[in-house]
Amino acid sequence: MKIKEGFVLKAIAGSTVAVPVGDNLVNLQLMLTLNESGAFLWKQLENNCTEDELVDAMTKEYAIDSDTARSDVREFLKVLKENHILDEA
Repeated sequence: MKIKEGFVLKAIAGSTVAVPVGDNLVNLQLMLTLNESGAFLWKQLENNCTEDELVDAMTKEYAIDSDTARSDVREFLKVLKENHILDEA
């Protein structure tokens, strides 16, 4: 899985925001404000990774148990899928 082309992270007014660029720019509804862990996961997904790799990265970065990390990862991936931002190929 990875983030589809046409989206970038930007720091705006102290927040991290995923914004559409290029052909996606016409649909600003795709703009998402991310918390710290969301931005961390986004950066992982820029390099193509599996759900298990995201869970592993979360447990190492935030010192949380794998069940909590998996729940958080799945919720984040759900939001990306619902907004057509995730490339699952």
